[in-house]
Amino acid sequence: MSASPSPIRLVLGSRNRKKCQEMAELIAPPWERRPWMDLVAVESIAAYPDVPEVVEDADTFAGNARKKASETALALGAWVLADDSGLAVDALDGAPGVYSARYAGEPCDDAANCRKLLEALASTPDDRRGAAFRCALAVADPEGRIRLEAEGSVRGRIIRELRGPGGFGYDPMFLIPEYHKTFGELSALVKHQLSHRSRAFAHLTPGLEKLVLATIEG
Repeated sequence: MSASPSPIRLVLGSRNRKKCQEMAELIAPPWERRPWMDLVAVESIAAYPDVPEVVEDADTFAGNARKKASETALALGAWVLADDSGLAVDALDGAPGVYSARYAGEPCDDAANCRKLLEALASTPDDRRGAAFRCALAVADPEGRIRLEAEGSVRGRIIRELRGPGGFGYDPMFLIPEYHKTFGELSALVKHQLSHRSRAFAHLTPGLEKLVLATIEG
């Protein structure tokens, strides 16, 4: 009897604990059996504190996702799945955009970012507070070559206060009009059906399955 193949090590290239948890749940949903995921050992880059942080200086989410995936894969000699995502507000010409995590400066501070955004939109009427969460994903092989990419987005509206204890980042101020709730108020299960990240993963997963099976088969 032939030995079972060793699982592919797939490192999630994010040091944001909540984002990493969300990514892990989306790649291997606890509510959905995906047999091919038995061939993958998902890890977090948090387990490798000596890996240098990637300078996110691209001008698009996709560019930053590629950069994080490629540079981290080369540093670790492992497959890496990286995400870059953020909020684009219509009335602010797409800001904070790629600067979403550090909108209020360094170090990254969710509460400070939300306060700054509320201040920036203070005089903006409710009917002009449309926004979109956007997510770009990239998968790099151990040689740093980008093998897969996907993007997703979701539209909503920025409200005037924070609502709900769930999620992270701008979630408590991002209202999904159809549900009359923010991402901070929606359950994780519902958010995983609606979010920009879940939509990006829906585009990525079929290709990732093919890539995993092809790699295992040699």
